[in-house]
Amino acid sequence: MSHHDVVLFFLQISSMLAVALIFGQVMRRLHLPIVLGELIGGILLGPTVLGALAPNLYAWLFPTSGTTSLGRDAVIKLGMLFFLFVAGLEVDLAHLQRRGLSIACTSIAGILVPFGLGLGLVLLLPDPWGPQATSNVFMFALFIGTALSISALPVIARILIDLDLIKRELGMVVMAAATIDDLIGWLLFAVILSNFAPSGLPVRSLGVTLSLVLGLFALILSVGRWVGQRTLCWLQSRLSQPSGFIGVTAVLVLVVAATTEVIGLHAIWGAFLVGVALAENSEKRNQAHEMIYQFAISFFAPIYFVSIGLQANFAANFHLLLVLLILLVACVGKIGGVTFGAWMGKMSPRDALAIGFGMNARGAMGMVLASMALEYKLIDQRVFVALIVMALVTSLLSGPIMQRLLMIKPLDEGKSREGANGS
Repeated sequence: MSHHDVVLFFLQISSMLAVALIFGQVMRRLHLPIVLGELIGGILLGPTVLGALAPNLYAWLFPTSGTTSLGRDAVIKLGMLFFLFVAGLEVDLAHLQRRGLSIACTSIAGILVPFGLGLGLVLLLPDPWGPQATSNVFMFALFIGTALSISALPVIARILIDLDLIKRELGMVVMAAATIDDLIGWLLFAVILSNFAPSGLPVRSLGVTLSLVLGLFALILSVGRWVGQRTLCWLQSRLSQPSGFIGVTAVLVLVVAATTEVIGLHAIWGAFLVGVALAENSEKRNQAHEMIYQFAISFFAPIYFVSIGLQANFAANFHLLLVLLILLVACVGKIGGVTFGAWMGKMSPRDALAIGFGMNARGAMGMVLASMALEYKLIDQRVFVALIVMALVTSLLSGPIMQRLLMIKPLDEGKSREGANGS
C-alpha cells in the first residue's frame, strides 16, 4: 500500500466504526437492536445518503477497486467469519435432548411451512423477482425459501434473556427449535452458494454438493467436536489463559474456513460449524470465547453490518411490493408454522403463539444471508433491500409481542447479557 492508500484505509475503517458506535448507542438507549443502528450508519455512509449528497466524497472514501478496496473487503470478510463463529457458539446442542416432542414438532413445522411458502411463491410468480429468478428459478426459489425459514439465534437469545425465559421450559424449546432450523437453513444455504462457484471453481451437481455439505457437517460435529473438545482440554494446562485459547481458536476458525472455501463451500459455513463444535460449558474456555465474542461484536461485526448499508442504494431500490410480499410470507409462514408445531408438541395455545413470534426474528443472520446472496449475484438489489427490511422488522416485533402475550416484565438492562444486543 502507498502512503495515500494507508491513510484512506484507516479513514474508511474509522468512519465505519464511528457511525456504528454512534447509531448503535442511540438504538441501545431506545431499547432497539444495535444492529439497526449499525445498518443506519452504513446507509448514511453509503450510496443512499453520502453518495447522493456528496458523490465525489463518497467515491474518494469508498473506491470500488484498488488496494484500499481489497483491504476493506478483507476486513469485512474477517468480520463476517468471526460473527458467524460467535453465532455458532450460541448453539447449545444439549437443548436438543430436552422436550423432544415439542422441539421436533416446532422445528419441523417452523422450517417446512415458511420454506414451502417461499419456494412456492417464487415458482408460481417468478417475474416480480427480477432476472435472477427467471434465469435460474429453482435455485432462486430455494434461496428465498431458505431465507424465510431461518431464525436469528443471537437475537432470540437476547429476547429470552431480557424476558427471563432463557432457563425456562418455553425458552429451552425456542432455543432448541431455532438451533435445528438454523443448522438446516445454513446447510441449505451452503448447497445453494456452492452451485454458483464465483471463484472459478467448477459447478457441481446438486447431489454431489449436498453430499459434500452433509459429510462436512457430520465430520465437524462428530469427529471434529470430539477431537476439538479433548484437544482444548489437553491445552488447558499448557497454554497461557485465556490468550492461548484465543490464539488457538482464531487459527482453527481461519484454517477450517479456508478448507471449506478450497473445497467449493463458502468460508462462513466452516466458521459457523467451528463455533457449534466448540460451544461447550467450560469456565476457562468460556472466558476465552467471551473475549473473542466481545471483540467480534465490538470491532468486526459493526464493520460488517455497516458494510451492508454500503452495498445498495436503499432509497432507489426500495420496492414496496417486494418488501410487503417478503414480509407477509415470512411472518405468516414462520409464525403460523411454529405456532402450529408447538401446539402439536403439547404446548398451550398462548405459549405456542409466543414461541411463534419469538422464532420469527431474522435479525443479523437474515442480513448475512441477504448480503452473501447479493455478493454471489443470486439476487438483485431490490430483493436484497426487501430481505434486509424483513430481517429488521421481524426482529423489532418479536420481543414486545412475546412480552405482551406472556404478560411478563423484561429484566433490567444491567441484568441481561450486554453482548447479545449486538445482533
